[in-house]
Amino acid sequence: MSSSKKPTVTLASQMAGEIVTIGKLKALMGDEYGKFTGVRKQASFLEKELSAMNAALQKLELMDDELDPTVKDWVDHVRDMSYDMENCIDDFVHQFRADDAKAGFIEKITQFIKKFRQRLRIADRMEELKTLALEANDRRERYKIDDWKPASGHVPVDPRLRAVYQEADTLVGIDGPREEVVTRLMDTRKKLKVVSIVGLGGLGKTTLAKQVYDKIDSQFDCKAFFSVSQRPDMSELLNNLQYKLGMNDPVSSHARKVDDIIKELREHLKEKRYLIVVDDVWDESAWNIIKCAFPEEGNGSRVIVTTRVEGVAIVACQNDREGMYRLKPLSEENSRMLFLNRVFGSAHGCPPQLEDIMAEILKKCHGLPLAVITIASLLASEERSRKGWESIRDSLGAQSATNPTLEEMKSILNLSYMHLPAYLRACFLYLGMYAEDCEIPRDDLVRQWIAEGFISSLHVQDLEDVGRSYFNELINRSMIQPYENEEEEVCCRVHDMMLDLILSKCAEDNFVSVAYNYEGMAANTRFVDYL
Repeated sequence: MSSSKKPTVTLASQMAGEIVTIGKLKALMGDEYGKFTGVRKQASFLEKELSAMNAALQKLELMDDELDPTVKDWVDHVRDMSYDMENCIDDFVHQFRADDAKAGFIEKITQFIKKFRQRLRIADRMEELKTLALEANDRRERYKIDDWKPASGHVPVDPRLRAVYQEADTLVGIDGPREEVVTRLMDTRKKLKVVSIVGLGGLGKTTLAKQVYDKIDSQFDCKAFFSVSQRPDMSELLNNLQYKLGMNDPVSSHARKVDDIIKELREHLKEKRYLIVVDDVWDESAWNIIKCAFPEEGNGSRVIVTTRVEGVAIVACQNDREGMYRLKPLSEENSRMLFLNRVFGSAHGCPPQLEDIMAEILKKCHGLPLAVITIASLLASEERSRKGWESIRDSLGAQSATNPTLEEMKSILNLSYMHLPAYLRACFLYLGMYAEDCEIPRDDLVRQWIAEGFISSLHVQDLEDVGRSYFNELINRSMIQPYENEEEEVCCRVHDMMLDLILSKCAEDNFVSVAYNYEGMAANTRFVDYL
């Protein structure tokens, strides 16, 4: 019922001359009269609730054939309640319209008394409906009706994203930087040589190191690729290196001292030509321990180190400037190609009206592949309109920090988080439970999400299938980096800059706390604190 059709009736103005008599009636009727005089307020409440319910019903009824039984039960209940509300509001309006404005004093009093009980029943019914509406709203929040989405719509990995990852390898510098690093690494010297790759976070150092590793690994007796991270547990780290080299199961030797593990590594690598990539080294002290595991055999063994810190890069290559490769950002042309392939699946797919906005957004990415792919993945999931793209551009803002590249990178990652659907946020933040550079098997992660209650039981589809769809959605939004491990198991990693974002959001929301030292708990313990 639209508000324009409602009569504007004021009981006080109709009965101004009879205020004394009405006052007596009010005294006789007590609280019942108060309920009656508040009926218009109740009607207003019901009309607003009816409007909100109809909006929710229209959204869900578009998917009526796919509705989960619990959601369908809620929809049916709300639909019936909306009919009752509409009837009740109609009765309320009809009662006021039925008043005879020309009736005399006695007739008015007679009509008032006669209709009082009937209107009181309407008031009682309105109160009942108000209670039911509040209960329905509680169910709506408790069962997360607004977050519901069809379970039958399994989310695959965006095929454009697969092309982007292949293209990203080329754009980051496989034809140029890869060959240059290989040339620096594979000279004729037999002495152990270290080449370090240094550059900003999100620039593609790990991708470049992996491409070099894959190109030359067949020339070595044994090889390994492992990550260090910001706060490495040296015993666990070196155990992992042993495992990568095919040595003892690291679990069985976890309690041993670092010195003992280093001795075993040196013994294993003795008289072998080895290739080892030490990825993501943050400080010289960590490198000084790790390098002790690499014996000098004079047989052409090689080590690649990736780092953001120039001081670490210099120390790692033993002050040999020729052994340090500084990775550069993507060119403007390559940034554009990477962006277009992710958003449109083609390097020539951008509508003319979006060209200028795309250029402004890319300028804020500073040629960082992680930034380009992340913002492009966000835009790929949004409406392709000038207004929508302008909103994304404006959300990035203008940076005036001392390190604008880093700040804009953080701004891009934060914007992608803010655009995550509600049902994905908890799943994404849960990744803060995993250590930096940790291999995260998809199926294990999905089971953790289910155990924590992050995947709604409203879905009729198998919960693990829903969880895998969530996993794919995070891939499509470039929030996680997918790959297959040596056992051909689907896994993901979280870029360390993305992990920094996760942990900062967890701290803000009191979602996950991370302990790095022993104060009443084991070192590196992570735990969930629910709001």
